[in-house]
Amino acid sequence: MGLGWKLHGDGARIAPGEVVAPHERLSWPRTVGIGLQHIVAMFGATFLVPILTGFDPATTLFFSAIGTIGFLLITGNKLPSYLGSSFAFIAPILAATASAGQSAAIGGIFATGLLLALVGVVVHFAGPRWIQAAMPPVVTGVIVALIGLNLAPVAWGSCDADGNCTGFQASPVTAVVTLASIILIQVLFRGIIGRLAILLGVVIGYAFASVRGEVDFSPVTKADWFGLPHFTAPSFDPAVLGLFLPVVLVLIAENVGHVKSVAAMTGRDYDKLTGRALLADGVATTLAGLGGGSGTTTYAENIGVMAASRVYSTAAYWVAAFGALVLSMSPKFGALINTVPQGVLGGVTTMLYGMIGILGARIWVQAKVDFSDSVNLTTAAVPLIIGIANFTWAAGDLEFGGIALGTAAALVIYHVMRAIGRWRGTAKG
Repeated sequence: MGLGWKLHGDGARIAPGEVVAPHERLSWPRTVGIGLQHIVAMFGATFLVPILTGFDPATTLFFSAIGTIGFLLITGNKLPSYLGSSFAFIAPILAATASAGQSAAIGGIFATGLLLALVGVVVHFAGPRWIQAAMPPVVTGVIVALIGLNLAPVAWGSCDADGNCTGFQASPVTAVVTLASIILIQVLFRGIIGRLAILLGVVIGYAFASVRGEVDFSPVTKADWFGLPHFTAPSFDPAVLGLFLPVVLVLIAENVGHVKSVAAMTGRDYDKLTGRALLADGVATTLAGLGGGSGTTTYAENIGVMAASRVYSTAAYWVAAFGALVLSMSPKFGALINTVPQGVLGGVTTMLYGMIGILGARIWVQAKVDFSDSVNLTTAAVPLIIGIANFTWAAGDLEFGGIALGTAAALVIYHVMRAIGRWRGTAKG
């Protein structure tokens, strides 16, 4: 593995039809600028997960930076990617924290990372084709969709006996302003501003909430400018580990999709790096689970930056990783992020959780899943209801919620129906 990059052309211009390959770079000032743009692109989503789950944003950013560095090293500095907080962890973290505490949720993240790393090793030696066979698009799509739709009640929120509310109910006016801002930014602006609609919507909602007196700035004034993030050790509760197993399947799908996207945009074959990518994300998530960070995944937001700039240089990601590491060392910065009020979160999660659900449908559309096939239709229909209604099942000390049961149902229904249909000649394919 080499960390040296070849200068692309004169380092200043990209000719029509050309891209800056992963092993190339532009001049360092331009590379730093693109790296900072990657920080901006990942910022909103990476911070949103710890805010929603009660984790320390600075700690999450720290492990995000460390995970990105590890990803670049493990993939031989050949695959450009930023590892940010995965939305797939939100539901299991919330459920695990509510039932067994935050340290148990962190233990679930740790276990997820280990399992993903193990899958990465298997894929590296066995090849990635078996993933497609085990998780065809209809299954992958339904798993992603039910994760987002299962979180719908969290966006609406709840109120306790004292009238303290969470989510949308905490401040409906602020929530509506936040949500409307996100919607309008997406259609009013092109390029990077349009892609940062969620982050900018949060900023607008935050400013509106501040004017209404809904923001408490006292923790920010008390926080130090410089210092290490707050680390939390994991604990392991078998009762909640089952909540995190479906996340592994989502992370596999996201990483494989990332590898294929970069390959398509650069005109290179990166299939042989799929196992390394999974291993690297598994290692990053495991490290996060050791110290209290959110689990990680490769970020589509940063793929968008690469597509817009045509710069796929891994040098820009090294800049982004070290920039994020520096930001994570400011407790005052983390305290500011923690002051985002519930009304703002209610507005943004209404959009965010819905988008996660629709991403599942997008997988079906892109793969042209045939829903006239009863196997595909049933595989999607039953798990979605299980996830939305949040079916639960207890087995001894273990309790499985809607996401875990929906994921299991998708896998079992698809493969069992497909096998029987082929045997009896009653199903397509």
